[in-house]
Amino acid sequence: MQKKIHIFIEYKIAAGKEQRYRQLMEETVEALADFGASAFQWFEAVDQNGLYVEMFELESLSVYHTVKEARRSKNHPVFKKLDECLEGGLDNLHCWGFVSKNDELEEKTGGT
Repeated sequence: MQKKIHIFIEYKIAAGKEQRYRQLMEETVEALADFGASAFQWFEAVDQNGLYVEMFELESLSVYHTVKEARRSKNHPVFKKLDECLEGGLDNLHCWGFVSKNDELEEKTGGT
């Protein structure tokens, strides 16, 4: 069975763009769901003004690469709208994919 890919997306919102950004997030989450994203979470940093992180899961590495490209694309009908809100635009949107290693720890520690 293929492991889910855990996605972390990080970016900073430009001053004065917070309201527009918050409006766009509903569309963004819906568009991610179209890619099969699940377990979506959205965070704002407590010590860095305007810094946001999104976390969610995707079913495969190939879907991760597709989503990563789409999120940074100025051609995607939904994701391109965030370009105006981010400091430095979509070029400063950072996206990483991870696989869980918890099962390896559980095997080594006996599940404790």
